[in-house]
Amino acid sequence: MSGELAAFEAERARLLGLAYRLTGSVVDAEDVLQDAWLRYAAADGIERPAAWLTTIVTRLCLDHLGAASRRRETYAGTWLPEPIVTEPHDPADLAVVADEVRYAGLVLLDRLPADQRVAFVLHDVFDIPFAQIAEILGTTAANARQLASRGRRTMAEAPRESPAAEHRAAVEGLLRALERGDAAGVAEALHSDVTAYGDSGGLTPTAGRPVVGPEQVARFFQGLVRLYGDERLGAMRLVEVNGRLGLVTPGTDGRFPARVAAFSVVEGRVIGTYDVAHPDKLRGVRLADWHPTAPDTPSRRRSPGR
Repeated sequence: MSGELAAFEAERARLLGLAYRLTGSVVDAEDVLQDAWLRYAAADGIERPAAWLTTIVTRLCLDHLGAASRRRETYAGTWLPEPIVTEPHDPADLAVVADEVRYAGLVLLDRLPADQRVAFVLHDVFDIPFAQIAEILGTTAANARQLASRGRRTMAEAPRESPAAEHRAAVEGLLRALERGDAAGVAEALHSDVTAYGDSGGLTPTAGRPVVGPEQVARFFQGLVRLYGDERLGAMRLVEVNGRLGLVTPGTDGRFPARVAAFSVVEGRVIGTYDVAHPDKLRGVRLADWHPTAPDTPSRRRSPGR
């Protein structure tokens, strides 16, 4: 392994985490790293590879954010970031990133203006000094500090999520109530401040706009069950989505697209649900037996690692 490649590989996981947080896209993050590697391999005399690569990756991510902003202007419905779904205990860099970046936090991060997002992530997550952030953004260190502060205030609005065991219990309780058709049980599993989000780009039924409140969200879920049928419940598989229990459902041959469901749990109840059904948003599903357009054959749900 060459010295350049060894230096790049030593930074790969950190850079992938940076790019995913900034773009909200698995494929864009991987493309950014490929482009950064080509630029790094062609450069000479880089004395501080980590700082140089951080700068290049961030600038490439800003380019991707600009393109994504233009796509959102004509996007049908809610825009959600791409979830990461990996095998349990997967040692790959992407799996490590997934365990560090909770989906609900990524959704909130995705709402920040690009400059606030960059300043906050670089400083608060990766401990990059404001002088370097200012150079990347083409501003002053004082302004970079202000941008990070604004981003921090927005991110502080997120409620503290429950530990993994509590998260699992809440999600499994919600699913059991849905299987029984228990409307009261579904509402009981939901936090009083629950919101359901859906992203299909208009390709399949989901929440076209956020659904707010336990009664409304319960009715929305029950409507989806009636629409798709009980067999779709049987086809769901329990997996880890960004390091917490979620669901994947394979697609059917031309009838229903595949989808990923992520959940946020606070105080032991589900406070956020995220139904991602646009095919372009499922590129972060890295399961060995994942078949997005497999025939719809009901199967018993499996927990991760079982």
